[in-house]
Amino acid sequence: FIKFLEEFPIIHGKKKLAEYKCDTNEAICLKLVRFPEDVDDDGTTFHPEYSHQIFGDDEVAFGYKGLQIQLFYTAGNLSTLFKVKYSSKVTETFDCVEPDDVEGKIREIVPAGFTCNTDDFISLLEKEANFKPFGTLLHTYTVHSEEAGELTYQIHKADITCSGFQEYHERLQTFLMWFIETASFIDADDDRWDFFLVFEKYNKDGETLYATVGYMTVYNYYVYPDKTRPRVSQMLVLPPFQGEGHGAQLLEAVHRFYCSLPKVQDITAEDPSENYVKLRDYVLVKLCQGLPSFAVDKLHLGFSADMIKEAQDKLKINKKHARRVYEILRLRATDMSDEEKAREYRLEVKKRLFGPYRKNQRELTKMRKCLRPEELVSHMGQMDTQTQHEELEKSYQVVVEDYRRIIERLATQA
Repeated sequence: FIKFLEEFPIIHGKKKLAEYKCDTNEAICLKLVRFPEDVDDDGTTFHPEYSHQIFGDDEVAFGYKGLQIQLFYTAGNLSTLFKVKYSSKVTETFDCVEPDDVEGKIREIVPAGFTCNTDDFISLLEKEANFKPFGTLLHTYTVHSEEAGELTYQIHKADITCSGFQEYHERLQTFLMWFIETASFIDADDDRWDFFLVFEKYNKDGETLYATVGYMTVYNYYVYPDKTRPRVSQMLVLPPFQGEGHGAQLLEAVHRFYCSLPKVQDITAEDPSENYVKLRDYVLVKLCQGLPSFAVDKLHLGFSADMIKEAQDKLKINKKHARRVYEILRLRATDMSDEEKAREYRLEVKKRLFGPYRKNQRELTKMRKCLRPEELVSHMGQMDTQTQHEELEKSYQVVVEDYRRIIERLATQA
């Protein structure tokens, strides 16, 4: 009991200190502000998916109760309001305990020029009418909204030479930290970068204004002797606009732009996420389905050299991506209730999926020549044939499930 009494203040203190931990994904409040009333409207707030790059793997800030980190942006120019609010701070209650420097951490990623005064921020909204999209207009499209009717969007291509773009891009790329898990800022001074921006046109007091929707960065690599290979680096549609088809519109517009350039070899992506791969599959199938080599009567003959060549020549699609397009279109054209046709399709896809396992077998053959028997047994155990078949079947089912979703999406867009 005496020991408990001695330790009670420590236990009690730790419990009290735990109350000063805040989930930074909840504490960070983001907004794209069009009207003054948006500032106090909780319905316009959205939160990060990630904050670990700023606040560590636990995504926790210590030292505050009721912490709210406000990062509000004007919808077009992304002029920024940055404020830190809280109901109490740990140093007001406990001696010798320091809170995290939340403001300092945010300042590391938010470029200079923000305001900390709400009234000053609201006054910046009056300048939004002067904001115009950067660069060259590539594509215009509309999306139907039940609330607002037909909304018009524009996709522009910009580069670092556009007046005011570099400062705008510094503000825009701060969103990457909150929504892409392994995001990093790029050196926008390099003239090999291309930027593709999506904007919504909207009316305010009889004037046409533009709101930032999302963007993509693409780096142009040199390919010997006289070609380039554009590689998608980052792509983000901001949360208020997600689920409306803007990602597909953006990727298709970017693809069509590079297809118009004779010096482009093919278009790739850097470390693509699963969601990006699914989006790319959808867009490439949409582009390829009208090509003669991908006609329904050609699909059952197998993946052909004509498909590879036509996809490359007309749409700058490499062999690997063309193969996935072929598999999706063949699935769409196959009656999977017909056992024989379903079996042919399954074997065709598994033949591609088996590639990595075949590579393992080749490596095993090489190992036989240089490994001791006990080491060889260890490696052979990792390549058990039964396990390979099970993993292959799992991979096949996952791939087909993804393909079916793409086919369903194509059907709804037809």
